[in-house]
Order: sequence, then structure tokens, then C-alpha cells
Amino acid sequence: MSADSVAADQPARLLLVDDEPRLLASLHALLEDEGHELHTASCGRDAVALLDAHHFDLALLDLRLPDISGHQIMDVINRKGLDTSIIILSGETGIEGAIGALKRGAYDYLRKPYSREELLNTVANALRQRRLEAENRRIARQLDRSEKLYRYLVDSSPDIIYTLNEEGRFSFVNDRAQQVLGLEREQLIGNHYSVLIHDEDLDRAYYVFNERRVGERATRNVELRLKAANGRESNAVFENSVVTLSFNSMGMYVNGKDAPEPGFFGTYGVARDVTERKRAEEMISYQAYHDVLTDLPNRTLFRDRLSMAILQAKRKEHELAVMFIDLDRFKLVNDTLGHLRGDELLQQVASRLKNSMRQGDTLARLGGDEFTIFLPELQNRHDATVVADKFLETLRAPFELAGQQVHISASIGIAVYPHDGETIDELLCHADMAMYQIKAEGKNGYSFYDPAMQEASYQKITLEQSLRKALDGGELEMFYQPQIDARTGRIVGAEGLMRWHHPERGLLTAGEFLPFAEENGLMIQISDWMLEALCRDVAQWNRIHIDPVRLSLNVSPQYLDRGNFVPKLQAALAHYDIPPSQIEIEVTENICIRNPQHAAEQLHKLGEIGVSVAIDDFGTGYSSLSYLHRFPVNTIKIDQSFIREIHQADAHYPVVLAIISIAKGLGLNVVAEGVETPAQAAYLEHSGCTLMQGYLYHKPLSGSQFLQLLYRSAARRA
Repeated sequence: MSADSVAADQPARLLLVDDEPRLLASLHALLEDEGHELHTASCGRDAVALLDAHHFDLALLDLRLPDISGHQIMDVINRKGLDTSIIILSGETGIEGAIGALKRGAYDYLRKPYSREELLNTVANALRQRRLEAENRRIARQLDRSEKLYRYLVDSSPDIIYTLNEEGRFSFVNDRAQQVLGLEREQLIGNHYSVLIHDEDLDRAYYVFNERRVGERATRNVELRLKAANGRESNAVFENSVVTLSFNSMGMYVNGKDAPEPGFFGTYGVARDVTERKRAEEMISYQAYHDVLTDLPNRTLFRDRLSMAILQAKRKEHELAVMFIDLDRFKLVNDTLGHLRGDELLQQVASRLKNSMRQGDTLARLGGDEFTIFLPELQNRHDATVVADKFLETLRAPFELAGQQVHISASIGIAVYPHDGETIDELLCHADMAMYQIKAEGKNGYSFYDPAMQEASYQKITLEQSLRKALDGGELEMFYQPQIDARTGRIVGAEGLMRWHHPERGLLTAGEFLPFAEENGLMIQISDWMLEALCRDVAQWNRIHIDPVRLSLNVSPQYLDRGNFVPKLQAALAHYDIPPSQIEIEVTENICIRNPQHAAEQLHKLGEIGVSVAIDDFGTGYSSLSYLHRFPVNTIKIDQSFIREIHQADAHYPVVLAIISIAKGLGLNVVAEGVETPAQAAYLEHSGCTLMQGYLYHKPLSGSQFLQLLYRSAARRA
């Protein structure tokens, strides 16, 4: 059944296609009150089968389906010549999906999430257009039968139909002109077409309507803007197939015995309002070059403008600066307040940065929390430092997010053309290196690129490659720093610390290579090795009847989140026959705020198997004290940054006292890290903290050294 055979008063048959059951049900519920006949499909093949079996006036397609895409379904519809209008409903943010749909003849493209009114209006407009098209086709068939129907067709057309005489004056125009332009037919007949044309489009109109063309060249299409009835410019855009109309104009000629050549006697044309299409095209074009969230130029537009700026700088022998801006602590905001608040923060940051720019500068968002800006016509490097200082200053004020004040800063890397690079990629790469340099130096600042950074970057890559080999080459080793009961001098435990015997750089501490492991996806493999090595050492000590000590193992957040840690620990304890009470797992405060529910589940599982939990670096993170109630914590470790502040045994250090009081009040063990002076040890013991580790007692020892220490300690007690 074709669209022509569907009466206007009959319900329209709609096909709804989406692989998300909730979205499909929501879409069905939204449209069922409109009186349509609705059919649904959750995959592409079901949709094609329904299209083969039934005629549908309109199909609402999701682009991404589990078997075949929405584009492929449209290809089937076009190949089979099915008379079904298409509206695409898609969550894709890229422009390619929209362009592909429009090229295949989609009526419209709605990006998820869409509003109820937007969807209903689009469906209504699509069905209205089908009814208009069906009506036009019906009238067209009757045109040959009746002159009367010809007049009805012309005057009922959704387009303006007109003719111009050889002088360019209107000789005929249908009633549609009055509906679109507010001008009666009598106001146009006899007037020159130029009275309607926008002043800026007059030259183009003159070229189209006055060029004498014959044969296949007799028809021309042009888009012209027209003036409204009140004399003001019309917002409508018309296509001529000649308001913009899109105008189509065709020269009219007559052959006669008295005329040796065809004689031009006027122009016939159809003008269609394509304003909505033009707006859609402009929107698609805009979105292709701008970041939807912040409305800033995106990577494509930034590179295009930077390319032009480099050409200008080269021609004028000027400098320009490229800045790479990365927000500090943005991930923490995203993890704690959610991605919606993170997006709001990015919008506020973009607004502040734009207000701090010079005229002529271009700010873009590359993605995530990364922004770039280039400063053309730089007089000297001081100009760049002024802008960087403005950026840092404008970010210093707190941001308001859902009633909370949030503080962030930025790390800014700067590369200057032509000294730091002559191409876009060189400048961006070197600005990125400079940004990471300031990150490593403590963040919240800016740094200019220096060639030495290239060598540092190369060393990082080399370190990563070497670390991968170290796992298989036996270059990693566990060291142990004893924990002492200051009252008795007895070793009560030890913290396991990883070391790397680098073939060229010597013995490296964990802080020198674990950050690279986290960045490059090696943390789980290294943590697996560490768990195995620690359990193997503990089992050896237990076999030779040394008094058992409790071993602490610091666990990475990645390992706890994704490493299947608890089952692996259980298996290792069973394999080496180690009592769970002999192992303590250390986690940082921040592990509790990344994913509180998951962290609670993992830590409770540890408690169930008899493994104790310690909070490492207590007081340096951002978690709430309520976590100490929610999680099965056994021990609090006072961070060495607080211990360093203790200079006199008889002074007052309220933070240390507060942490010890919290531990005592909750019935938890408390261990002081980084104890280096007798004054620190005396103050801690007097304040109620007797378990300590640090260089005052012992440096981290290899497994064999720690075993000898245990022997000596046992001998002294004997």
C-alpha cells in the first residue's frame, strides 16, 4: 500500500526500532496516545521483516542496533523502493551518523535525549509532510483530466509557483505567496522580481533570471532570501527548483515559423521554503567544529585556525604561543560528585578561561579536562606568562556545584613558535610535555617547553619498556620495614615494600616506577607478583619457627577495583598455609571515595576471611570520618608528613593527638610512619602511640636481612 492510498483520517502506521527495551517501551508509551498504529522491533532483522510484511508510513530508527545498523535498514528501504519516511533517533555525538542518515533521505535526525515535545512535533511534521506529498501526487494524476484541477493544484501547492515575463516581471503567482510572504497576488503581478529580493542577493538573482539558456541548461537552482510583506527582511530561506526561497527557474521559449531561432518569453519557477533545512545544515556544520558541552571550538577547528595562524606568523615573522591546559583534581570531582557535576564544572571553567583571553586568541576543548589555546602575534614570552597567570588566577576562586564549593587548579604547558616547533603537531606535543613537567613539580602553575623535557619523556618510555621486562627477568624484590613496639623494642610486624634492581639505574623504590605501572596497565600484573612474593617469604619464615610477625601489604586502588584481589589472596594463603591473621592489607583513604559501595564489599570480604585492614597515610585524603564506621578497619597509620612536624618531645601537635584520639576512641590500632628522631618517638609514646616504623629503628631490609633481624631479636629475648 502506498502513502497515496492512506486517507488523512486513518491512523498512521509507525515502526519503532530500538535495541534498548526501556527506551523502546518509553517511545511506545509516548506515541500510543496520538492514535497511531504502533509496531516495535528490537533489532535490525526484525525491522526489515516487518517492513517486508507491512506498509509503514513512518519508521523511527536507532542507528546502533545489535545486528545491522539503522543506515543499513535505510539502504534496504531505498533499494526496495518502500514508501516509508524515516526519523533517526540516536545517541551518537559524532556528525557522521547524522550526515549518513540525511544522505539516505531521512526526514529528520533527533539526538538522544530528546524532549517529548520535540519528538511529537517531529513525528507530526513528518506525517503532515507525507499527507501533503500524497495530496500533491493525487492532484498531479488528475491534472491531465481536468483544467479545473490544475488551478487547484497550483493554488494548493506548498510551494510558490510563479512565472516572469521577458522583462522579469511577475505574470503569474499562486496563492502560496500570500501565505508565505503575506503578499496578495495582485500586489505582485506586474512588479519586477527585484522588489522581493534581499539586497545582498540581487546580483545572484539577476544572473539566474536574465541569462538566456536553452536545452538542458534552461533550468537553474538558486537559494535567495526574500523580503516580507512589511518591508523587513524575511527569515525564510527559499530554494528556487525560484524565498531563502530555494528557487528553481526554467527559461520558457517558443518556436514559430516566423522565428528562425527559439524566442525567450519568460521564466517559470517554483520557490520552496527551505529555512528549516538550512538551519539544520548550519547546526550540523556548527556541531562538526565545536564541542557540544562547552560551545568551544573542537580539535578540528582548533587545528584549522592554528594552521592559519602559523602561516600568518611565518609571513610576518612573529611568534605565537600554544598552551596545553589540564585541570588538576578534576577526576576527584568527577568521582565524588558525578559526571553531571563534572560537566557543569567544565562549562564554568570554559566560561572563565574565555573571559581571560586576549582578543584574537582561540580557546578549544580537546576532550575530558584538557583545553588548548593559541596566542597569535606574540610580542615576547612575557605575553604568554601574563595570559597563563590570568588563567591560574581566574581558576583560584571556588566553583559552585550543587550547593557545594569546589576548588581546582590547572597545569599549563607552553610551546612557542618557531623556537619550540614549526608544525601543529610539534607545538601541541611540546606544550603537552611542558604541562606534564609542571604536573610532576606539584601542579597549579605553568612551564615553558625545554628540549631537556624530550629526554625526560624518552626516559619515561624506556622505563616503561624496562619495567615490562623486569616482571619476567627476576629484577623485582620485596623489602620489609620493621614495625616496633617502642615500649619493648620487639618487632611486631613489617610493611612489605617493592624494589626494582634496575640493570642500569640501580635499586629503585616503588615511588620511582609504580606510577608508570599505573599509567600503562601493569599494576595488576605487578600486584600479582607482589602478593605471591610476600606470601612465599612469610611461609619461609614460618617454617623455620621464627616468632610469627604480621606483614602489611599496600594494595593499589586499581588492584582492589579490577584485580579479583580477594579470591587471589585466599588462594595464596591456602597454598602457602599462612594464617589470615598474619596478613594486613593497607589501603589509602581515597580508595573509599572512588567507589564506596565496591570498596566496602571488598574490605568486608577481607574481614570475613580473617585478614585485617589498615588505613594508610591517614589524614591526607578527602574521605569522611564516617568511613571508619562503615568499613572494617583495624589499624590507622599516621602519615609521615604529620610526624615530621614533631620537633620537641614536650611541645603540642594537635593533629597527631587528634588522630591518636580517634584511633583510641574507635578501639583501633595506631602506627606512626616515618619516625626518624628520638624526640618524635618520645612524643608519640607519651601521647599513646607505641607502634612505630621509620629510620630511627630500621630502614627497609631485604628478605634475608629481615630474617637475620628476626633471628637476632629472638636470640636477645631468649
